[in-house]
Amino acid sequence: MNFYKVGLGVLTAVLSFGVLAEGGGDRTFALMMERNEKAMAAYAIKKGKAVPQVQTYRYGMDLDIAKVVNVTPPIRSCNAVPSRMTYEDSSGKLNTLEYQVMGVCRFNGG
Repeated sequence: MNFYKVGLGVLTAVLSFGVLAEGGGDRTFALMMERNEKAMAAYAIKKGKAVPQVQTYRYGMDLDIAKVVNVTPPIRSCNAVPSRMTYEDSSGKLNTLEYQVMGVCRFNGG
């Protein structure tokens, strides 16, 4: 079981880095999110859980995060970019939340 978790993490990281290398912010994000959804659906099926639906984070949401399953890395951008976190709540239900993070910027101002 731990081997599966490690394998899923490595697969997600490899796919994410591959997407980042392809370039193109919107295209990169779309590919990364598509691959993330497929990976999380496979994870849910493997665990015998319902496939999570993506919810958009709203300020002040009451989150019940018992275990983080996956977080997508930010794409290369000097702006805020979307990211997703899939987690299990205290009842064991899988949830996916989309929110904004600062992109990875090659230039540090100036």
